[in-house]
Amino acid sequence: MSNYPFSFDPKEPFVQQVSDWVSDVFYDKLPEFGFEVRDEQIYMAYQLERAYRDKQTIFAEAGVGTGKTLVYLLYAINYARYTRKPAIIACADESLIEQLVKPEGDIAKLANYLDFTIDARLGKSPDQYICLNKLDDARASMDEDAMLYDEMYRSLPKFVHSPETMQAFHSYGDRKDYPDLHDEQWEKIGWDVFQDCLVCSQRHRCGQTLSREHYRKSTDIIICSHDFYMEHIWTYEARKREGQLPLLPEHSSVVFDEGHLLETAAQKALTYKLNHAVFESIITRLLEGEVRESLAVAVEESIVQSENLFALLDVHSSPVPGSDRREIAWNDELLREVNRFCDMIASIEEELVFESGLYTLDEYQLKIVEEHLEMIQLALGLFKKSNQLISWVTEDKDALTLVIMPKWVKEILTKQLFSSKMPIVFSSATLSVQGNFDYMSESLGVEQALSFSVESPYDYENQMKIQYAPLSSEQHMEKKLTATLEMLQQTEGRALLLFRSKEELAEFKQGANRIPQFANYQFLYEGTGEISSLIAEFQQNEISCLCAVTLWEGLDIPGPSLSQVIMWSLPFPSNDPVFAARRKDAVNPFEDVDMPYMLLRLKQGIGRLIRKQDDKGTITIFDEKLQDPTIKEKVLQIVPAGVTVEQLDR
Repeated sequence: MSNYPFSFDPKEPFVQQVSDWVSDVFYDKLPEFGFEVRDEQIYMAYQLERAYRDKQTIFAEAGVGTGKTLVYLLYAINYARYTRKPAIIACADESLIEQLVKPEGDIAKLANYLDFTIDARLGKSPDQYICLNKLDDARASMDEDAMLYDEMYRSLPKFVHSPETMQAFHSYGDRKDYPDLHDEQWEKIGWDVFQDCLVCSQRHRCGQTLSREHYRKSTDIIICSHDFYMEHIWTYEARKREGQLPLLPEHSSVVFDEGHLLETAAQKALTYKLNHAVFESIITRLLEGEVRESLAVAVEESIVQSENLFALLDVHSSPVPGSDRREIAWNDELLREVNRFCDMIASIEEELVFESGLYTLDEYQLKIVEEHLEMIQLALGLFKKSNQLISWVTEDKDALTLVIMPKWVKEILTKQLFSSKMPIVFSSATLSVQGNFDYMSESLGVEQALSFSVESPYDYENQMKIQYAPLSSEQHMEKKLTATLEMLQQTEGRALLLFRSKEELAEFKQGANRIPQFANYQFLYEGTGEISSLIAEFQQNEISCLCAVTLWEGLDIPGPSLSQVIMWSLPFPSNDPVFAARRKDAVNPFEDVDMPYMLLRLKQGIGRLIRKQDDKGTITIFDEKLQDPTIKEKVLQIVPAGVTVEQLDR
């Protein structure tokens, strides 16, 4: 049986044969099952042929309803089989991953309609799995949910509790398996960056580890998040040095769905978190053997210096309104302490060179400590060029964590991603600025790329209506709630409510709970359960309302379940260190940072409403900033052509 869904001729160029087959799929095969022939889809297919033929990067900007996912899947799967390496499909977040693989998703459609068996496996981020050590701690705590965690532990597969050999892969511990846990409950048992998996006694029974072994064997595609792919890039060399396999196997091509969000994911993956307690637990491993006195002294001095540094960070940091972070007021004293800490780490590294020759330390433990010290030095080294980093502190359980993030990621991406000779596809409805892709290329470090844009085929003029009210939450909360209630009554729920921040969502929830009429509708709030389960419930229960902060992009709910989108405010960026740093570097912060971000996200939010040819609905935008003629004009420029925009009479 052929490995390909077409008759392969080894004498002809492979990608050309794929392109011919893809044309047959869109012109002949899919129309038999009710699919429309879309010129936009055919055009996109020919453009992707160039990228796969020449192994180039391509910016594929395609509007809602163009069927872009089907196009890149067909190329990626066939190219994976040709090269005998899986393709990677990297989505913006975990909820989008679930939508891609859901029973009615695009992968299932291709498999069903083309009689095409597809080996698609999920590579979820570590924080989507239970940490067995944290679960043990949660069970033993005096927490009010301790009994719940104990029940979860007892429901785990038998091989988790006993040393018997596992006969086959058995997935467990996925966040999706616990849809009723709210985010705070999950954070107590889910993996986090302070877990040292390398020395964990339970790692061979860990759901995350078992999942990794499973998805590595995929022959067609591995689906992961942007964050996870960037973590793979960032940790690739270090894991190889430690004798570990990289997070992802060698692959034939990469598709970044919602690719306009990749820069943020790259920054997040390259972020380092330093916590005193974690540092002490790692560095004291060096004292477990018969070590020289000079090394022991260096270790003790570094622990004292770490304590001093975090005490100063506590004094010189203050809460940021509207954020869970604390801003650091950097001064000469703080920078001196950082540099002193760097020098002490360097001294320990020098001592370890001598110590390793004496074989007094466990080689495996030594390698782990050395990797941690190298990461700390890399992170703290950014302070030598303070204009190239973003830093802040967070506080949890009375302990501070120093967070260090590089301001620019393009150099790393250029070297470790774009230098590889393979097709790289950026897919999104919003990749260009007025048809120009320079902003994306520059921010990501793409030196040469193909690009194209195709518009949505939908008749927005007759399918969509947009209305706005220049109301603020601070002064007009009751008016906004009243207007929202009236709109929900008109559509009997069936609404997606989008918020700029978690604080905004919490304010709405509190306000809605005060008004009895809101109880007539089922509200699903992001954070109260696993996100893909909330989305599924929203789609199945037509009179429900979904309230979210992170679903401005990617959400695909065709049909009457989503008949209106209500935006509680324009999605300007939050007041956090990342955007604060970008504003400081900008000549005109509002025009260069805030406005482009808002317009990009607003355009994505507008795209949530119309998902098929017969969808109809209304978008409502609340924000007093719409009284500003400049902002209003910019907003109107991104509205689909022909759509009526009216001001609500409030």
